Amino acid sequence: MSIITNQPANMKADSNNKLIKVAVFDDNIARREGLKLLLDAMENMECVGTYSDCRNVVEQIKKTQPNVALMDINMPHVDGIEGVKLLKAAFPDLKIIMQTIFEDENKILGAISAGADGYILKQKTPLKLIQGIQEVLEGGAPITPIIAGKILKLFNKKKGYSPTQSKVNLTTREREILNFLVAGYSYKMIAAECFISYSTVNTHISKIYRKLQVKSVSAAVAKALREGLT
Repeated sequence: MSIITNQPANMKADSNNKLIKVAVFDDNIARREGLKLLLDAMENMECVGTYSDCRNVVEQIKKTQPNVALMDINMPHVDGIEGVKLLKAAFPDLKIIMQTIFEDENKILGAISAGADGYILKQKTPLKLIQGIQEVLEGGAPITPIIAGKILKLFNKKKGYSPTQSKVNLTTREREILNFLVAGYSYKMIAAECFISYSTVNTHISKIYRKLQVKSVSAAVAKALREGLT
């Protein structure tokens, strides 16, 4: 992994710029080391742990207390999807971004249904990954466009599939914002697209959560796709 950054490696966040702690789960040692170098080179980020699988994932996260976990899907012993389930049960506020070289629809859906907050292909540039980490902490759901498209196609091509008749009564604006969430937009991006303030976006999303009876972006996206709300 090539690392492109203008940040001095020895500079870290001060009291006015909160340090983002990241844990990395990947069975490829070269990639783990590359991600650690990348994260530690950023002014406001730090890699607090690297792991080859999810066998002791709850204990590891409890010890290191990261804000974000970067999670590979295909790992030996305990894979990323099972890791997400374990982490979301123990640490519901932890943000988890899945990373993989594969575009397998069922694994994508499995990861998101398990509670993953974002899904980025490993082929993307380091800058895209850093942006994804920042977006997920701002309430967004970073999803590579090709992944979002595959999720939609997965639901549409299922044999005999038709969205359930949802009784959710979303306003036009709420439905618009929900569509942006499905597309992977962050709160700031939605605010810019809709010409409204960040706090107004937050208010709308709180109402969407309440109406959908969910507590996270990933859960809202999964339900929106499952019930044909987009």
